[in-house]
Amino acid sequence: MAEAILTERLTKYYGGHKVVDNLNLRVPAGCVYGLLGRNGAGKSTTLKMLVGLVHPDHGRAMLLGEEVSKLSVQTRGRIAYLAEGHPLYEGMNIGQAVAFTRAFYPVANAAFVDQILDHFGLSPRSRIRRLSKGQRAQVSLALALAPDPELLILDDPTLGLDANVRRDFLESIIQIIQRRGRSILFSSHILGDVERIADRIGIMVDGVLRVDCPVEHFKGAVRKVLVEFGRQPPELPACEGLLGDWRVGTRRELVFVNFGPRQRALLETLNPVRLEVMELNLEDAFIEYTRGPRRPLPLFPGEPSDAQGTGDQGAA
Repeated sequence: MAEAILTERLTKYYGGHKVVDNLNLRVPAGCVYGLLGRNGAGKSTTLKMLVGLVHPDHGRAMLLGEEVSKLSVQTRGRIAYLAEGHPLYEGMNIGQAVAFTRAFYPVANAAFVDQILDHFGLSPRSRIRRLSKGQRAQVSLALALAPDPELLILDDPTLGLDANVRRDFLESIIQIIQRRGRSILFSSHILGDVERIADRIGIMVDGVLRVDCPVEHFKGAVRKVLVEFGRQPPELPACEGLLGDWRVGTRRELVFVNFGPRQRALLETLNPVRLEVMELNLEDAFIEYTRGPRRPLPLFPGEPSDAQGTGDQGAA
């Protein structure tokens, strides 16, 4: 199977506002895909449409080769979903929650769940209502992994967890990833986590998938350029790939997608005192790309323009 997840022009409106706009998303089998975007970008709505909690207004989605609206019982058993906030039944203890979950999955691996709970130091007798946020996340992960799913869909799974619990949670996910053929789609606001475990990222801006590429490709494409003039900075001519332009005293701080010789040559014509090109980590590159453009967002190579009437999806 080429894709674990495939969407075609997936679209959702709320109150006349298009929150997901013609989404064409492909998550290859065996891939760990981080779905990023600022609050309100459409990430959670997208994940909810994928698992059938929200119905799209247009388009379609396929998981493990089947349409979401027609998933067979067998295929549903191969998919796990962790909702944001890790909702659990408050009146149960952990052991009861495990038994309740296993009732829906005859093939659930009880020994494996027990190993996960033991790894996190969780007792089956502990009441869910008394668990911390981190412990709830750990229980949710154990329950999701009970049927040994092929595809995991996680909505901001580490939100609100402290650093130690988050690290333990991520290491558990990494162990899952190492099992051959497992696929993971997850959203997150913690870019360090994404950089650590994702193979590929998608970035949504106002419901549109603007970037879809390997993590290292995105980091390598976005650059901050500091141009010092030692005087009042001159006006900047039109420059291909310019994402942001800020004046700070006698310098201009520029952000580019795909900064190269042509852009450098153009800046050199302004006779700067110093020109410094800075590499960015994933978090800084993401912030610079999504902070709210002063100019239209430049397209990634191969990305169709709005005028072409497509989904504005970045190229790999």
